Amino acid sequence: MDPRRSERVSEAIREELEEMISYELSDPLIDVSSVAEVLISPDGRRARARLVLPGDAESQTQTILALERAKGYIRRELASRLDLFRMPDLQFEPALGVELGTRAKELLRRVRRGRPRPSSPEPGSSAPGEKSSE
Repeated sequence: MDPRRSERVSEAIREELEEMISYELSDPLIDVSSVAEVLISPDGRRARARLVLPGDAESQTQTILALERAKGYIRRELASRLDLFRMPDLQFEPALGVELGTRAKELLRRVRRGRPRPSSPEPGSSAPGEKSSE
């Protein structure tokens, strides 16, 4: 598959998959913050969806298993929405390790909010262009 086409298809799958998981699937076991990326194999037959999963290892495993059970429905919907001749086989995996998965929501909230910048320089630091006198 052409690399540019592969990139376009993977981004389209990522967008549609995120919308489907966030708004359309009604399984209470599925708890996904976002779809980080979708990687398509060079032959276009397999796609790995990396998901940002909050919670502990057990809840992440339950989410992956619930998505595996819904894989047929997800593939069928994606194929009809994207009008692909051959829909890749989906594999779901966490994008972050278990240790970061528990802090994912907090970290994403901090990134969206942004960190406040200090209004005045800290003591001992010099302004740009000034030399410190030591």
